[in-house]
Amino acid sequence: MKKLMYIVLIVILLLVVGGFIVLQQDVFGARPSGARLELIRKSKNYRDGKFQNQTFTPALAEGYNYIGVLYNFLIRKKDAVEPTDSIPSVSTDLKSLPAGNLLVWFGHSSYLMQLEGKTILVDPVLGNYAAPFPGMNRPFKGTDRYHAEDLPPIDYLLITHDHYDHLDYKTILKLRGKVGKVVCALGVGAYLEKWGYSSSSLIEKDWGDQVKLDSNITLYFTPARHFSGRSIFSNNTLWTSYVLETPSKRIFVGGDSGYDKHFAELGQKFGGFDLAILENGQYNEAWCYIHTLPAEFLKVAKDLQAKRVFPVHSAKFNLGGIHGMSRL
Repeated sequence: MKKLMYIVLIVILLLVVGGFIVLQQDVFGARPSGARLELIRKSKNYRDGKFQNQTFTPALAEGYNYIGVLYNFLIRKKDAVEPTDSIPSVSTDLKSLPAGNLLVWFGHSSYLMQLEGKTILVDPVLGNYAAPFPGMNRPFKGTDRYHAEDLPPIDYLLITHDHYDHLDYKTILKLRGKVGKVVCALGVGAYLEKWGYSSSSLIEKDWGDQVKLDSNITLYFTPARHFSGRSIFSNNTLWTSYVLETPSKRIFVGGDSGYDKHFAELGQKFGGFDLAILENGQYNEAWCYIHTLPAEFLKVAKDLQAKRVFPVHSAKFNLGGIHGMSRL
């Protein structure tokens, strides 16, 4: 009996040590510390050692639990319906784009915008997986047309939050030297600095803050109802949406967000939007508090008083698995 107990203890110790070593890899980034952590602690959105949503937000909907979600994601996900052939798409020469305001979508939540003569890149995931390790969450056939090398110089790189399908380690590394400024919410700058970006290149702010990007573009950090985390640590960095305002246009960059009061509040505050870029795909009923479900999409657009919408968070990765998940 003693021998068995020693074996179990050794296995547990090896697992703990192995897990610790794995979590030291650069892909997991760095936790906020020092002056950055002190600034975070002053945020009204940071309480009890974590960032909080405006409204109480369970990670899972009622009737679901983590065992059931994990089972569906790892076991039943292989039975989910995926495209059987390459998804048709058009490759655009990003280094020879015509002048003027435009948007090029790369699939999922990655896209490039030209706005008032500036090039803005949002949540670029241009590798062959959206996960910490190769082979996990591979893109659908035909959706990996664009790579970091295809991109022109970027004036502003916008990151909405730190999840792997929005903040890709390898893409961010390859973009070093192409990016003027990185815009992110509190805490996310710790990842960028660990990955070789200078603190002077970061614009790292809290909800409610605004920054004049240049004479014609003002950027606002606005709420979202979501969460953050790349390893065992959660909600130690802030997730955000953005508003881009020019003399003639207002654009809402939604990131990931469950439905909540902030959409109507932003619609009223800004008097509506010419374009709202909103998630509408790779959802799961278990995540209804932290992602917009399809039935809520038009409701969000109406709350924002959006004249046009552009749906994202779809057409590249199978993250939602099987939507009608069993409740264990």
